[in-house]
Amino acid sequence: MTDAWHYTPSDRPRARALTVPFPGQPAALNSITDVPGVEVGYETLIEGDDVRTGVTAILPRGKQGVGVSCASGFHSFNGNGELTGSHWLAETGLLGWPVMITNTYAVGPVHRGVIDWVVREQPNQTPWDFPVVGETYDGYLNDINRSTITAQHAVNAIDNARTGPIEEGSVGGGTGMNSYGFKAGSATASRKVRYAGTDYTVGAFIQANFGSRRQLSIAGRSLGKVFADDNPMAETNWFLPPGAGSAIVVVATDAPLLPQQCAALARRATIGLGRTGTTGNHSSGDIFLAFSTGNPGALSNPPAAQREALSRLEFVPWHGIDPFLEATAYAVEEAAINAIVVNETMIGRDGHRSPAIPRERLVGLFSE
Repeated sequence: MTDAWHYTPSDRPRARALTVPFPGQPAALNSITDVPGVEVGYETLIEGDDVRTGVTAILPRGKQGVGVSCASGFHSFNGNGELTGSHWLAETGLLGWPVMITNTYAVGPVHRGVIDWVVREQPNQTPWDFPVVGETYDGYLNDINRSTITAQHAVNAIDNARTGPIEEGSVGGGTGMNSYGFKAGSATASRKVRYAGTDYTVGAFIQANFGSRRQLSIAGRSLGKVFADDNPMAETNWFLPPGAGSAIVVVATDAPLLPQQCAALARRATIGLGRTGTTGNHSSGDIFLAFSTGNPGALSNPPAAQREALSRLEFVPWHGIDPFLEATAYAVEEAAINAIVVNETMIGRDGHRSPAIPRERLVGLFSE
């Protein structure tokens, strides 16, 4: 195991540091950024007593690769949420711009910010793509009705995107989020897959804001009763039912896949969340996106002089897809638990408190 498997860059313990066992073999960083070229950036807004929000940017091919399409697919496990650009994804299976995640009422300015960034960086090209912006609801800790997030915050998140180890927890769009009645937010994990003599990576990123405390399961152990105490979201007059919230999951791989195969990976994020205990609340918007960075350039529009040229793709045949589906489920499961484990207690608007999971009790459970 590497240090990155156990700790974030700011030295916060991840689930593996607490001896939580997970199936599968992570790549070097146990992160979506193990997929070559993928960059992640945050803009985190914590101000006063009532601002607990932000923006996350995931760039499939990095800043230099914006506009070079990836094969992509998505899945709506429960549609009480938003993922802009999904009609174009369904039509073409192509993703060329950053994937953004924020709070429910900030989708508009973040959408505009992506366009502003592309216009700034590619001034001689007419933008012809659709921003992909997902959201989850942070109104328990954040004054979500306030117009805090601007287009510039989205631009900043893209500018901040980097490869390598990334922070997790209360950062970016995940700043004000909660899962299973604990403080949660942004997190990631990865798995290695060897196919046809080549090592590939499947990475997952989650903005976790789902699940009621009684449902919580970690590494196959039902822990809702073990951690039943100190559950303010269920014990106070908070107007949403336990488990309401949402989850946005982004899955990345360098394996060459078809858009339909990316959609199949996106569907397996459902299994990953289910392994953490949730059964999927009607009031939760759980929407999942997957993309492949294989076949660079083959899916982008050719120069006008070559518009009638044929393109060719390599892809994993359908009979070989199962290891990638399994890797997706396992990476999403670990990312969802990391989102809880790396966090600290947060107090937000109206004095609302979201407690951190008692990490020392987790160590005791899995070191027996």
